[in-house]
Amino acid sequence: MDKQSLHETAKRLALELPFVELCWPFGPEFDVFKIGGKIFMLSSELRGVPFINLKSDPQKSLLNQQIYPSIKPGYHMNKKHWISVYPGEEISEALLRDLINDSWNLVVDGLAKRDQKKSASRLKRKSIAHFFSLTISR
Repeated sequence: MDKQSLHETAKRLALELPFVELCWPFGPEFDVFKIGGKIFMLSSELRGVPFINLKSDPQKSLLNQQIYPSIKPGYHMNKKHWISVYPGEEISEALLRDLINDSWNLVVDGLAKRDQKKSASRLKRKSIAHFFSLTISR
């Protein structure tokens, strides 16, 4: 994936996930993506090179860093639990989708049970409303 498409693709993929909030608590140069008030993805540039920070299982993090040269320990993050993804030929949209989904799921799993239930309840209501809107529009 090249420099220009890394941020665009990551942003699109992250915003496809349920209940994602995009905000800028660290200034306009950092796109921050949250679920339940917790960060699961940051998007920025370092010396003109775009990167994406994602939460990652420590074992998967090490494995991905060995397999993909463009995946490094998380820049300005806990190196054990975060990775940085930089542009590179080996970074495909499918890989980026998997990494973003894994990060989102790790954060959701870490939310308090009451917050998970609220999100699940909202997702169920949203799915039911979507189903009925499809049924009615036919």
